[in-house]
Amino acid sequence: MIQETSTVILDKKQIAHKIKRIAYQLYETNVDEKEVIIAGIMDNGFILAKKIKAEVEKISPINVVLCEVIIDKKNPTTEIKTSLKKEEYKDKSLLLVDDVLHSGTTLIYGVKHFLEVPLKQFKTAVLVDRNHKKYPVKADFKGISLSTSLNENISVIFEKNNDRAVLE
Repeated sequence: MIQETSTVILDKKQIAHKIKRIAYQLYETNVDEKEVIIAGIMDNGFILAKKIKAEVEKISPINVVLCEVIIDKKNPTTEIKTSLKKEEYKDKSLLLVDDVLHSGTTLIYGVKHFLEVPLKQFKTAVLVDRNHKKYPVKADFKGISLSTSLNENISVIFEKNNDRAVLE
C-alpha cells in the first residue's frame, strides 16, 4: 500500500489571517466605494469569497455583493455562468477570487468573462499562488506564494473548524 503524504502549508488560524489581510487590501483599494462585487469561482473560490465578504463587512461600511462564477475547470472555454446578471456588476468594482492559482487557466478565463462588461475596477485574489503560470495572469491579492514542483499539488480544504491548505 502506498502511503500518501501531505504537508499542511496553511492551518485554520493562518487561513483566517490571510483572509483578513485580503479583506483589508480590498477595503483599501475601494475605500470610496459604496458597493463591491466579490465573484468567487465555484466551489472553493466561492467559499473563500464568502469568507472575504464576512471580513470586509466587519471592517468597513462597504456593501459586498457575492457572485458565484461557474466555470468548467476541465474545459474552461465553454460558457461561463454567473449568479449575477451583467447589468448588476457593470461599472462596479469587482474582485475575482479562487482558492489556488495553479497554471492560471481558470483565472484567465474568469477574467476574460468579466472583461466583456465595463468595470470601474477589477482585481483578483487567491489564497495560494503556485508560481507555475501558463498564462500571463497574476493575483493582485494573495495569501501565500509558493514555489512547488509541477508534480506536487496544493489543495485547500474548507471544513468546519478545520480549514487548511495542504501540499500533496
